[in-house]
Amino acid sequence: MNVVRHPAPAAADTLLVLLPGAYMTPQHFVDAGFVAARDAQGAALDLAIAGLDLAEISGGAALPAVRDAIVRPARRDYRRVWLGGISLGGFLALLYAARHADEVDGLCLFAPYPGSRITTGAIAAAGGLAAWTPTPEQRADPEFELWAWLQSDAAKPPVHIDYGRDDRFADGIAQLAAALPQACVGTRPGGHDWPVWAAAWNDFLAAGRPAIAER
Repeated sequence: MNVVRHPAPAAADTLLVLLPGAYMTPQHFVDAGFVAARDAQGAALDLAIAGLDLAEISGGAALPAVRDAIVRPARRDYRRVWLGGISLGGFLALLYAARHADEVDGLCLFAPYPGSRITTGAIAAAGGLAAWTPTPEQRADPEFELWAWLQSDAAKPPVHIDYGRDDRFADGIAQLAAALPQACVGTRPGGHDWPVWAAAWNDFLAAGRPAIAER
């Protein structure tokens, strides 16, 4: 895993760790204007963009690497540490919070991947999240593990979710957002693409997040 850091022009007490979607690189965030928008809005927010490959993600090495290389050191150096992610990166940010809730002060999620149709279908077939009882085999699967956490009474950090109304995962994202009743949820025209996510990022910054969101 490589990590590309973009410190804010002024001293910042908050770090946002951005986790990429499938086949994304840290440069994609830069090219989409994430760093430029942060600077234009004067947000006192340092960025650390993780470069993850699918082998790390599918093999289970991605989140331990993020924890050891980025989050744990940042807990010593920053007042707040947020995780952000797009698509599969949003799923990973949620899964990190499920496993290490005390290390995350908030989540910024753009079109977070809700899991495969097998996962969401099994929950729907059970009568919905409230009626679903995960089996031991399901609890060992990261996708079901995440939904079990969403179902639980475990404390959740502040969550910001934004996605396009024509996103191919829109139905699953809506179900995910409904499981987080305290989340700030926004939708906008568009699909599963960078113009939607860049606009969502600008709105996230304009709203003063993450600095204004405290536990």
